Amino acid sequence: MKKLLSATLLASSLLMAGGAFTVPAFAEVVYNRGSSAEPESVDPHKTSTVYEAHVLRDLFEGLVMQDQNANLIPGAAESWTVSDDGKIYTFKLRKDAVWSDGSPVTAEDFAYSLRRLEDPATGAEYASMLYVIKGAEAVNTGKGKPEDMGVKAVDEKTLEVTLNAPTPYFLEMLTHQSAYPVNKASIDKLGADWIKPGNLVSNGAYTLAEWVPNDHLKMVKNPKFHDAANVKIDVVNFIPTEDRSSAMKRFEAGEFDSYDDLPTEQLADLKAKFGDKVRVGPYLGTYYYAIKTDKEPWSNPKLRRAISMAIDRDFIAEKVWQNSMLPGYSMVPPGIQGYTPAEADYANMSQIDREDEARKILEELGYTPEHPLKMEIRYNTSENHKNTAVAIQEQLKPLGVEVTLLNTDTKTHYGFLEQKGNYDVARAAWIADYKDPETFLGITRKASGNNYSNYNSPKFEELMDKAAADGGKPEERMKDLAAAERVLVDDLGNIPLLYYSFHNIVSPKLHGFDDNVMDVHPSRFMSKD
Repeated sequence: MKKLLSATLLASSLLMAGGAFTVPAFAEVVYNRGSSAEPESVDPHKTSTVYEAHVLRDLFEGLVMQDQNANLIPGAAESWTVSDDGKIYTFKLRKDAVWSDGSPVTAEDFAYSLRRLEDPATGAEYASMLYVIKGAEAVNTGKGKPEDMGVKAVDEKTLEVTLNAPTPYFLEMLTHQSAYPVNKASIDKLGADWIKPGNLVSNGAYTLAEWVPNDHLKMVKNPKFHDAANVKIDVVNFIPTEDRSSAMKRFEAGEFDSYDDLPTEQLADLKAKFGDKVRVGPYLGTYYYAIKTDKEPWSNPKLRRAISMAIDRDFIAEKVWQNSMLPGYSMVPPGIQGYTPAEADYANMSQIDREDEARKILEELGYTPEHPLKMEIRYNTSENHKNTAVAIQEQLKPLGVEVTLLNTDTKTHYGFLEQKGNYDVARAAWIADYKDPETFLGITRKASGNNYSNYNSPKFEELMDKAAADGGKPEERMKDLAAAERVLVDDLGNIPLLYYSFHNIVSPKLHGFDDNVMDVHPSRFMSKD
């Protein structure tokens, strides 16, 4: 009522003054979202990082999605049923689900997209994640036909998916960008250009308007989205800024409404300056070093063990990360209900004892300060990753390990790892795609595109297969997964270093950016003053 009265008085005063009165148009709401890395692609089947996930979550909508609290909600499917044996999922698509070009989103669109994900020609890193679908692995390994996969359009709005075994986390899997639908007509017509601004046909809350590499990616509200009436933000600008310190200055200047990382060496000062705008909390993720297990001398598990034992994780967590991360000794972080991570057997040893054992192993292998082992650590651009690598460099030096550092931007770094490039050790991280141990263990399977270490253990594979077959027996399955993790951790297929916390800085003008363990923040649920 007060606003109406104010507008009436303003109009009257303008008319009395002899001026023309024009009702002002509402300004569009723009969200400037700072990102710590540039996306490699906006093709859901050719991405793997959380940076891309933030973008794709706005552009596309899967069968099921996550809300601002990372809870499962209906997406393009309004409902679903599961067969008594837990193997067949039947999804009913929304009648009002349409692509941004106005054409209907159909069950065949999802069937096509899941087959495309598994097609070897696509080269999808995440193809192995959905091997739980019947026939998917056979297709991806060239041993089966796409039409034989367990995905079927029963009718235009009904999709049936058949699994190999009961998979309790299957619905959470479908929230990942690799399970999003892509528009076949657009791909057939435009080929590789289908992802360009102006070409991209998507089915999410936003459409792609501009993409200037290393500058910004602009998305605008999709008026054809089924829930468009409740989308409050009109424009989302993803602005990549790898330099965390520069990002803090841009946030302070009002150029960013949020940013998805912090320079942790400045954490105390940032908290003093920005107060509760700085958000740090539990995040289901592991910071680790991939180590090339199929390359000499790193193929020797004893050597990998020595390197891991010599790293002082407590120092790194406290001094480098300012206690915003926790020391990590397992690939699966704590916090998953019903699962106890398999920690390294030296987790409870003192750091002095670890270093003594590491020194003995290195000497047995012929490495001393006089005859050092040469090791290169690759890392992607970030003050935090650099400081971590420098700390490890200093920790290993007295034991006879001569470390050199190689930095590249995030896009180049992960592109190199995905192509199985030649390296010694490389910084990596894994953030949960779903709340289950399999998401952290599956990345190191032989067939996984994310197996940067090229780890290959028949015993590990056997236990992972057994866990998959035990999908209907939750307790047995968790035991099998823990046994598989024990093999991986003892072999040092990767070197876990830290358990993640999320590090965000958020303007008080932005609402709906809610803290959660998955660090998921869809723009469609936000508003801005």
